[in-house]
Amino acid sequence: MKFNYNLTEDDFIKYNLFHVKNSNSALKSLKMQRFLTPVFYTIIAYVFSNFADIPFLYAFIPFLIVSILWVVFYPKYFYNRITRHTKKMVTEGKNEGLLGKHSMNLTEEGIVDSTSSGETKVHWSGIIKFKEDDSNLYLYNSSVSAYIIPKRDLTDLEEVRTYLKTKLPHLEL
Repeated sequence: MKFNYNLTEDDFIKYNLFHVKNSNSALKSLKMQRFLTPVFYTIIAYVFSNFADIPFLYAFIPFLIVSILWVVFYPKYFYNRITRHTKKMVTEGKNEGLLGKHSMNLTEEGIVDSTSSGETKVHWSGIIKFKEDDSNLYLYNSSVSAYIIPKRDLTDLEEVRTYLKTKLPHLEL
């Protein structure tokens, strides 16, 4: 099975956001940053009230408000930061093999992905995870990288899914 697709910066950003939202270590980091910072604010309020010789409640209320805002809005900031950093990484170097036109051939042995700058091959046993979201299919060949296939460029998405199920029996699809 062979098909062509165009991988855009937006597709790559969506992959990075998808990966972060489904990564245990990234989610753990988000939770720690989201909930430990308000604890730090409480400690600052306590220290501030002792040094300024004001009642703890007067120092605590502004920090409590900031803490609530932090807990509510930090995830949005976190994911926006991932988007900004991904855009920055994409624009700072040459990415001929990553973005642009791809020709993917799903063979009996594995995947052959060709671009204007080269070709990558992986055996079916090298695909360790298959995931998808509303926009893309992700064929992970390591814990941090995947072949990104935009659904918009597939003429028959169900045919591709069926083919992948036959070639990836070791994975839950």
